[in-house]
Amino acid sequence: MSEPIDEQNWAWKTADSLLHTGSEHPIDPEDLVLASGREPTPARIEKARKDLEEHGAAAVERYLP
Repeated sequence: MSEPIDEQNWAWKTADSLLHTGSEHPIDPEDLVLASGREPTPARIEKARKDLEEHGAAAVERYLP
């Protein structure tokens, strides 16, 4: 018999599976940068912070379907 899978420790979790979309947690600037498919850099995080201030959680809708 196989043991039950511990979903907390699945080896195949990706950065995408760890993103916050706002439904369960507030979106932070790093999440917004990751949703755009880019690496988080200080400049990109600052731009994402400004986008979130201006557009709120709706800013992520530009990147997610």
